[in-house]
Amino acid sequence: MSSPLSLDPHFDRQEAARRFLHGRIDYERARTVPYRTRTFKLDRMRELLDRLGNPQRALAAVHVAGTKGKGSTAAMIGAVLRASGYRTGVFTSPHFDRVEERLAIDGQPCTRAELVALVERLVPAVEAMDKAAGACSPPEDGPTYFEVITAMAMLHFTGRKVDLAVLEVGLGGRLDSTNVCRPLVSVITSISLDHTRQLGNTLESIAGEKAGIIKPGVPVVSGVTDSGPRQVIREACGRLGCRLMELGVDFDFDYRPPRRLDLAPTMGSIDFRQNHPGREPSCRGVSLSLPGRHQAANAAVALAALAEVRRSGLTIPEEAIRAGLRDLGWPCRVEVVARRPAVVIDSAHNVASIDALVRVLQESFSPRRRLLLFATTHEKDIRGMLSRLVGEFDQVLLTRYLNNPRAVPPEELGALVAELTGRQPHLCETPAQAWEQARAAAEPDDLICVTGSFFLAAEVRQLIRGRSERG
Repeated sequence: MSSPLSLDPHFDRQEAARRFLHGRIDYERARTVPYRTRTFKLDRMRELLDRLGNPQRALAAVHVAGTKGKGSTAAMIGAVLRASGYRTGVFTSPHFDRVEERLAIDGQPCTRAELVALVERLVPAVEAMDKAAGACSPPEDGPTYFEVITAMAMLHFTGRKVDLAVLEVGLGGRLDSTNVCRPLVSVITSISLDHTRQLGNTLESIAGEKAGIIKPGVPVVSGVTDSGPRQVIREACGRLGCRLMELGVDFDFDYRPPRRLDLAPTMGSIDFRQNHPGREPSCRGVSLSLPGRHQAANAAVALAALAEVRRSGLTIPEEAIRAGLRDLGWPCRVEVVARRPAVVIDSAHNVASIDALVRVLQESFSPRRRLLLFATTHEKDIRGMLSRLVGEFDQVLLTRYLNNPRAVPPEELGALVAELTGRQPHLCETPAQAWEQARAAAEPDDLICVTGSFFLAAEVRQLIRGRSERG
């Protein structure tokens, strides 16, 4: 695979950079994701970074894995570090509007000019690796899209001299391209069934892949509470000599949910506590900008991770903890984007995250009717998600997102809803059609919930923002 940056002078630099990135193998948008050492290679990632001067070695990092909650937890940790006065890089995926969002410093995505410069710096290394990979027998792949973006993030963060970097794992952990870092603390937020074709169909096998981020002697913070996967993480920490802090054992929280999110942007709060004498003090009445017990659990894991960062010598005042968690903006996590009717966008895409969403809708909204706008991805537990959702809604609209070929056709979703409920849902070919139909059907006292996929959430959010910007 060759690069248009070096071979085609007809494109301007921004367009050439875009074409270069889009030309890489992108498993976020592939119809199938083969998760094996031939495809996901830490050796390939290490070689790429070695050609770039090993920027990862200069990064003080917090490494965050987990089935759900890892993006929110990474954002919370980054927000508190930023509020503490540290220049903080946060690497997350996927993005909503543009790839620059993945490479944020102090809450601001990198600029387009910075992105172009990063791409241009990577091109010689990637082209050399492409050539070497193509000469293998049989031919192999050069660096993937995610590997390239990860390397760009590490270059960006070291070039801007961040004090700390928070790195979110993309898929799994053991073979993920972020797993070349040497963190101050490793974090595993939760374990539930997702990406089962790649990671295994038991909680224990998935936990084994997530536990692959654990490094010898590096402390680990875990939000995992189920006994089977918890034991897998404990055994990994024991083998590698890591201190382990567990939710429900070493730290815990109490949660007070928000009331009537459809009427006002009220926030829930938590009381966080350490369960060992002499450890960091507890924090009571910490307001959260993200509603839901699952986000309260994420916040508790974030605070436990920050306590470990503090043990490394950094100063993290309680005022920064309160400001960071109160003021964090994190899209598509039970995000109320409109009122009367209330419109909630959530990126839930597996059974566990759908359960969390339903719980928030039940405890914090009181609409007259509920309308569901749903699309999802092949290889997910679609039956499990829909069986938990459809009984909560008076009207169901099904569609497919346009920005990823892994979307399930609405006709396939409709047949499953009819089988589960005996009801005939509304089928819409595009998210725009589904959104317009839902908006036309909803009365001021109703609620529209958009969920099922990160890609649907991003697409509908863009539709709503575009309409509001046009007036």
